[in-house]
Amino acid sequence: MGMINFKAPALPLPTNQYDTNQQNQLLRALRLYFNNIDSLTPVQSEYFKGRGDQLVMPYGSFFSTSTQTAASTTVSYAITYSNTDVSNGVTLSNSSRLNVTYPGIYNIQFSVQLSNDTNNTIDIDVWLRKNGSDVSNTNSRFGLAPRKSAGDPYHTIGALNLFVQLDANDYVELYWRTTNTTAVIQYYAAGTSPTRPAVPSVITTVSFVSAI
Repeated sequence: MGMINFKAPALPLPTNQYDTNQQNQLLRALRLYFNNIDSLTPVQSEYFKGRGDQLVMPYGSFFSTSTQTAASTTVSYAITYSNTDVSNGVTLSNSSRLNVTYPGIYNIQFSVQLSNDTNNTIDIDVWLRKNGSDVSNTNSRFGLAPRKSAGDPYHTIGALNLFVQLDANDYVELYWRTTNTTAVIQYYAAGTSPTRPAVPSVITTVSFVSAI
């Protein structure tokens, strides 16, 4: 409720004695006030689910534990996910589609673990698609340096966040292309000495920002 400012109505002044007209005016003013509240808050009551005294907005976090490859330099490929970390109103389907239940402005933030095991520089593009169509001006190009040595690839993170307007049941996907098929979006297993977590090939979060 804190996102909308409500103005209290001007209530009729009380009388020294009970007055039916005054009571009717009071009830009418209060009824109009609460009707306005009801009409202005459906977005919040629909989008946000209350948990105690907190509001929970739509969100989702997704990642992949598989290395992703490209078979051709002239074909674009969907970035896929194998796991859902947390989710509320945002779901994964078809391995690559991130679906939203509620309309609004969403922040799409991703990080991809890029790897180059050749002696050449490589470029990788990553961009956003909405309902199967490319979203204009969302592409980013990441340059990969040659490998450090044989068996020791160059690796870096490609990361960005984008705001996109989505309707109910819309979906978004990340797509990529590479100038050399040797480049991959790399998954690294958990390490030892010291113990450390695995490195997902991609992590993408979807966060509700605002109603449309």
